[in-house]
Amino acid sequence: MSVQNSTPSVQTTEKQSQDGNDHGKHMPDNVISSVQNSVQRDTHSHIKSHTRRRLVAGSVAAGFAQASAPVWAQAVKTDFAGIKAGESNMPAGQDSIPVYMARPDTGTGPWPVVVVVSEIFGVHEYIADVCRRFAKAGYMAVAPEFFYRIGDPGSLATIAEIQSQIVSQTADSMVMADIGHALDWAGKQGGDLRRAAITGFCWGGRITWLACAHHPQLKAGVAWYGRLTGDRNERFPRHPLDVADTLKAPVLGLYGSADTGIPMPQVEQMQRKLRESNNPVSRNSHIRVFVDAPHAFHADYRATYREGPAREGWADALAWLKQHMT
Repeated sequence: MSVQNSTPSVQTTEKQSQDGNDHGKHMPDNVISSVQNSVQRDTHSHIKSHTRRRLVAGSVAAGFAQASAPVWAQAVKTDFAGIKAGESNMPAGQDSIPVYMARPDTGTGPWPVVVVVSEIFGVHEYIADVCRRFAKAGYMAVAPEFFYRIGDPGSLATIAEIQSQIVSQTADSMVMADIGHALDWAGKQGGDLRRAAITGFCWGGRITWLACAHHPQLKAGVAWYGRLTGDRNERFPRHPLDVADTLKAPVLGLYGSADTGIPMPQVEQMQRKLRESNNPVSRNSHIRVFVDAPHAFHADYRATYREGPAREGWADALAWLKQHMT
């Protein structure tokens, strides 16, 4: 199927409660486990159980709620019309990792693949909705639970605890390996690994830069406000600024000038390194800065959401993937 370079049709939620439902189609049993006919659309819902991480979880993770409360009416709500979406498990070495997958419900593929990397909260409803948006645009989108082996972000009370107990323990090498497992799994489900890309938000934005320097299978990446530098240790030996010269796939970076956690001098340093690199792939990468946009400006369930930059960034992302994956 050809990839549509357009923003998918979406709706916005009208309530700030937990009573919204979506009705969608299910993937075949050998690909995606059945999704309940009524999928609870609470943006506070988080996958709680390590044995069965459901997007219909009723409990609210306190750390996730800290970031997302109050739930804003602008939260994007993508329906299931024309797509198949749901949860499954993918093999990852000796383990089996939960994964959310969405793809078009027409034809037999193969479909271009996008690995979607979450923020520190794991695969909650916002990430699942992003996968469905990609499916509406003609992609197979897969979002693995990269924190699965370490712990459940939904069980912790604060963002600081998520950072110290889960994020700081999730080594880059393990994430890079799981991205490879996700690509292999997607290829067996009808994905076209000749057209594979990655995108990620916040924590996932940093991972996107690293993956595009690590995985030769990837054709493109879109990094949403991913951290560019930081402390180095055994688990995190390099950061995006360290790999700017060694990219194997071109990256589109989407950042906000009002992001207090990623200072503009760092963004400008990354822009210079890309522009002056001897590596043509790095030189073909690009960073766009949205004036006055804060961190997480695409996260429509948070107060940081900015509709203009979010929509423009999404259109840029689709155009970037189409340019480099066809």
